[in-house]
Parts: sequence; structure tokens; C-alpha cells
Amino acid sequence: MTERETTRLIAWSRELRRVHARLRDALQVTREAVDRGDPTESPARELLLFCHGFCSALDTHHRGEDRTLFPAIAAEHPDLAPVLRALEQDHSMIAHLLGGLQAAVDARSSPEVLAGHLEGIAAIMESHFRYEERQLLAVLEGLELDADPEETLGPL
Repeated sequence: MTERETTRLIAWSRELRRVHARLRDALQVTREAVDRGDPTESPARELLLFCHGFCSALDTHHRGEDRTLFPAIAAEHPDLAPVLRALEQDHSMIAHLLGGLQAAVDARSSPEVLAGHLEGIAAIMESHFRYEERQLLAVLEGLELDADPEETLGPL
């Protein structure tokens, strides 16, 4: 195995951590946008942009995992099937919560309502990320997967 191949194998765990960190940052920026403004005035455009960007990034991340990363893990580690199913269920729940946030933004809900949606997403997202990292980082360090990291994990 070449040094480049070894680096590529270990990179999946680093890339997952990096994407999780960026999504945590995007959530924080979105929360700050909610705290700053009344969605019935001009900050609504800023809030819509942040919410759309955050929701899109998180959804893209989860769809990439479901489509590419999890099947590769399942092929090499069939014993992780229950873990992968639990993570996919989290993805579905988070997608539902993101839909609720998007509907609240579209309805120009109050900052308090939007903050409530973000708190719910934050709680589930953080729990999901921690579980995923505990269960999969060691596996990702040895995963042989020839795929585009951005298509697999979302924007890096």
C-alpha cells in the first residue's frame, strides 16, 4: 500500500469530522440570524438564505451517506447493519425536522418559533453526529472507498 493510499483511507474519518464541524458552524450562524431579526422585515432574506443553506447542506450530507458511504460500510462490515439502520432513521427524522423549519421560515414565523425548530434540530443533529462518530470513525479509517468526498459527505 502506498503512502497516498494510506492517506486516502484515513481521510474518510477526517473528512467526516470536518463536515460535521462545518454543519455545526452553519447551525450556529443560522441561530445567530434568528436571534438578530424579525422575519417580517429585511433580515428575513438573510434568515431565509441561512436556513436554506443549512438545511440543504445537512440534507445533502445525509443523502450522500445513505447513497454511498453506508453501503460501502455495510459491504465491509455487515455486523454494523443495526448501527447503519439507526443512523438512516435519524436521517429521516432530521429531514422531517428540516421540513418543519423550512415551512416555518416560509410562513415568516416569529423568531421564537424558528428558534424552537432550530433547538430541536440541534439536539437531534448533535446526538446523531456523536453516535455516528463513536460508531464509525474507526471503521472509516480503514474503509476502502473510491468515491468523491463531496458527493459522499457533502460540501467540505
